[in-house]
Parts: sequence; C-alpha cells; structure tokens
Amino acid sequence: MLKTRIAVFVSGGGTNLQALIDAQKSGIIKSGSIELVVSSSPDAYAITRAKENGIPYAVVSRKKSVSQEEFESNILSVLKEYNIQLIVLAGFMSILSEDFTSRYKDRIINVHPSLIPSFCGKGFYGLRVHEAALAYGVKVTGATVHFVNEVPDGGKIIKQKAVDVMPDDTPQTLQKRVMENAEWIILPEATEETANKIANAGDSYERIRN
Repeated sequence: MLKTRIAVFVSGGGTNLQALIDAQKSGIIKSGSIELVVSSSPDAYAITRAKENGIPYAVVSRKKSVSQEEFESNILSVLKEYNIQLIVLAGFMSILSEDFTSRYKDRIINVHPSLIPSFCGKGFYGLRVHEAALAYGVKVTGATVHFVNEVPDGGKIIKQKAVDVMPDDTPQTLQKRVMENAEWIILPEATEETANKIANAGDSYERIRN
C-alpha cells in the first residue's frame, strides 16, 4: 500500500507541525508521509522546522496575492507538483474558499483549540479562543480535529479531547495545556486515520481534485 502524500499548511511557529513530524518518526503516522509544508508567511519558524527535517516547503503569501483566487491558484499549483492527497491545517491563518475546499472534500483536516461548537468560527483563533473560554468561565475546554469545508470550523468532527481549566489559568497557560494535552495528541491520530482511509481507497491526486 502506497503512503498518502501529505501537505501541512502553517503560518507561524509550527508546534503542531513538529508534533506531526515527531508522530511520523515514532510510527504513529504510518499510512502517510509529510511531503510538503506550505507557509503563508516567509518568516514562519515552521519553515525552519521543515528545513531541519528535510521536508520541501513553499511560501504562498495571501498578502502578496492580488486576490483570493490567485492565492489559492498558487497553492493548487504547488500541491499538484507534489501530488498531494491530504492537507493538514496546523495553525494556518488564512480562510480557504468553497472552490478550494470542494476540490479536497474530506481531504482537508484542521485542529481547533476548543471543543467545537464552543468558541469557534470566524474570529476565533489563537489566544482569542482561550480568552473567550476563560471569560465565559468554562471548567473544561480542549481541542477538536475536523474536516474543513467553506464554513470556518464547520466541517464534520473527527476527534475531540477535553482538557481541564484551572482556577489560576491565563490564556497563555491554557493555550499551552491544550496544545500539549490535546492538540499534539489528536492531530497526529486524526492524520493517521484519514491518511489510512485515503491509502486504502487508492485515491490519487487527480481523483481527489476532480
């Protein structure tokens, strides 16, 4: 069985990318192979992580693109070049259009730092999610891995993991606990699960996008 070819989309430090790389090395991810890192920022530390692990990378900037269409067209070109079958959004800060997501139906997954449907959707990202959770006073939060469609955080849930909120938590301490105790666990697991399904189905790049 051929391994599913994976692209990881990033915008910043790449801690979730590192979790995926480590999971591949340890054998948690065995049905897929990270073949490409796509960054929306040329300054993302995630690029350094890709270089250190011998993974090809491409920078496709939304800010430098004339339109969303051009931005996504440039991404699609590099995905085609590497015959990518599965996309993992790991701290990718750009919204993808319905035209893009429909080409990869059930082939794009994302990790979100809350238990969807709480604290999700447009405007909820990064520390904002944890600030909202603390402001609301929840005692339990967590992370969710879901398929991506045209609705921000609106796709079918694949995995969730709960994390306790402590009385003295700040957005920063809560973010760290959610990453370490939820995101870094369920994102590799969901990636392996989805890669395995694609590999067993024999879905090629051309079959997916058409």
